[in-house]
Amino acid sequence: MKLHLNGEVRETPDLVTLADLAAWLDLPVHGSAVELNGEVIRRADHAATPLKEGDRLEVVRLVGGG
Repeated sequence: MKLHLNGEVRETPDLVTLADLAAWLDLPVHGSAVELNGEVIRRADHAATPLKEGDRLEVVRLVGGG
């Protein structure tokens, strides 16, 4: 499957949902956010949010520091 991930076209395994993508990217449970086609998706909705070829995603990992 080809997805637009943070501005780059990426070939991924056949991912069904945003939860699959989060697992594939090894995203932390807390401290990350996913935007799908311009809409921020709540983590609680990741398992119920399907992916399709050509979707545009922005994935952000929060980093603390001082």
